[in-house]
Amino acid sequence: MWLISIIFFLIPFFIFLGIMVRDPRTLWSGASFFWMMICLAFSLLLVLSHYSDWLMEHKAVIGMLMFLCILAVIGVLAFPAALIIVFFIEGIRMIRHEGLKLSNMLSMLFSILLYGYLAVWPVIGNLKKNTWSTTLYAVISLSAFYVLALLAMYSLSAILNLVHLKKSRNADYIVVLGAGILGTKVTPLLAARIDRGIELLECNPNAVLLMSGGQGPGEDIPESEAMAAYALDHGVDADRILMEKQSVSTEENLRFSKELMEKEKPKIIIVTTAYHVLRALILAKQQGIRCVGFGAKTKWYFTFNALMREFAGYLRLTWKKHALVIGIVAGILMILNLIL
Repeated sequence: MWLISIIFFLIPFFIFLGIMVRDPRTLWSGASFFWMMICLAFSLLLVLSHYSDWLMEHKAVIGMLMFLCILAVIGVLAFPAALIIVFFIEGIRMIRHEGLKLSNMLSMLFSILLYGYLAVWPVIGNLKKNTWSTTLYAVISLSAFYVLALLAMYSLSAILNLVHLKKSRNADYIVVLGAGILGTKVTPLLAARIDRGIELLECNPNAVLLMSGGQGPGEDIPESEAMAAYALDHGVDADRILMEKQSVSTEENLRFSKELMEKEKPKIIIVTTAYHVLRALILAKQQGIRCVGFGAKTKWYFTFNALMREFAGYLRLTWKKHALVIGIVAGILMILNLIL
C-alpha cells in the first residue's frame, strides 16, 4: 500500500517538476500542479484506509480527520460564492478609485456572469423543450466550464511563475517593461517595476538594467527615458542602464529589447507587474526568448481587474486552439444528438 501510494504521487510530481525545470511558461504548469495535488490527496486516502484498524482505536485522530474533511468540503462548496463576492467587491473598489469605464468593470462583470452561470443558467436548463435546445444548452455549458477551467489554470500558472527560490540568477539583462507615464514622470505602478528591477540588479552584479518603453499619447518623452532618470535618482550607475525607445506594446518591448542585447544566448530576467508576468513570458516564448519573470507589487483592488484583462489577452493569443477544442466537443454532441 505504501509503495502504491508513493508511486501514485511521485509520477505527477516528477511531471510537474519536469515542466517547471524545462519551461514553466505554459498553462501546463498550473494543470500539472493541480493534478499533482489531486493525486496527493488520493494517496493520503490510500494510506488512511490502510491504517483504518489503527484509526478505529484512536477516536481523537478520527475526529480531527473528520473535522479537516468537513472544512475541506465547506471550502470547496463555498469557494464559488466567495469568488463572486470578492470579485464584485473589488470591482466596486476599482470603479471608486479609477473611475467608471468598461476596462475598470471587468472583475465586477465577471462576478455577475459567474453568478448567472451558477445560479440562473441551471434554471434555464430545466426549461429545455427539445433535443436541439438540450444540445445547445450542453454546448454553451461546456464552453463556459472550459473557459472557467482555463482561467483557473491561468491564475495558478501565473502564481507558479512568480515563485523563485533566489534572486541571484547570474543574469546578463534585466528588462523592465514600460507602462504609461505622466508627462515626464513615472507612475506608482511603473515605479514599482523599476524598484523591483533595481533590487534584482543588486543581486546580479554582471547584469544591465534595460528600460523598455517608447513614447505614447500624452507622454512628453519615451517611457524608457523617464524610467532611466528614476533609476539614476535611486543610485543606479549610468553605465548599467540601457534604453529601448521604440516599443508601444509588450510584444514590441520584448522584440526591440532583444535586438539591443549583444551577448549570445543571454540570461534574461523580465520585470513587470505581478499580474502581467505570465502573459509577458508567453509572448517571450513565442519570440524564442528564454527568460524568467519577476513581478512587482500593485494595489490589491487593481489586481483582480487586471487579471481579467490579462486572461483576455491570453485568449486573444491562443483563441484558435481553444476554439478548436470547443468546436470538436460541440461537433461530438451534435453527432450524438443525431444518432440518439
